[in-house]
Amino acid sequence: MSRPDLRIAACLLALAPLLAAATQVQVVGLFPGAAVINVDGQRKLVKVGQTGPGGVQVISADSKGAVLRVDGVERHFGLSREYNPAGSGDSPGTPASPQKAQLSIARGNNGHYQVAGSIEGHPVQFLVDTGATSVAMNEGQARRLGIDYRVKGLPMKASTASGTVNAWRVKFDRIKVGSLEVLGVEGAVIEGEAPVEVLLGMSFLNRVRWREEQGVLMLESKF
Repeated sequence: MSRPDLRIAACLLALAPLLAAATQVQVVGLFPGAAVINVDGQRKLVKVGQTGPGGVQVISADSKGAVLRVDGVERHFGLSREYNPAGSGDSPGTPASPQKAQLSIARGNNGHYQVAGSIEGHPVQFLVDTGATSVAMNEGQARRLGIDYRVKGLPMKASTASGTVNAWRVKFDRIKVGSLEVLGVEGAVIEGEAPVEVLLGMSFLNRVRWREEQGVLMLESKF
């Protein structure tokens, strides 16, 4: 082997550990002025100007994407896009692996998780409530959504902060939150004006994977 070949081989051997240890970065949540980043399996909500796991810095972030500085290089990331300096998975002609639907919800100043979604295609503002057995709403909300709960629902009693009240058990054909859609979700329509907000309860949450980390609620489809 000639001396130039030896130098090239030595350079390749020196680079091999760096390539093997390439940082894996994903953006799994986007908010104005912040992003939830996943660096080699570590997730964290990082505000603009701050540095997260692996020394990854968030330069800018909005609902469309985020600019991150990874290993000194600034790149634009969309939601759930992976960055791999080694180039694996980005080869031309290589199909991308299917991504599970994911959603990250930042906790509000009131300590609650609220998120926009839809029921039967109609827009709804949800309050995430792990203490609610099912997706629940009051009569007025059901009427606005065109839910014929008195005809199609099953009468029942519901326990609320005000005591036991009349309610109707219903089933929603589809509920969507972000890119997560769940079909055939059990729900309840409560007589009166409570709850004030539509509750995203366990009948939906049990159908997805979810966990809470550092003030961020992370949802992911099971399949």
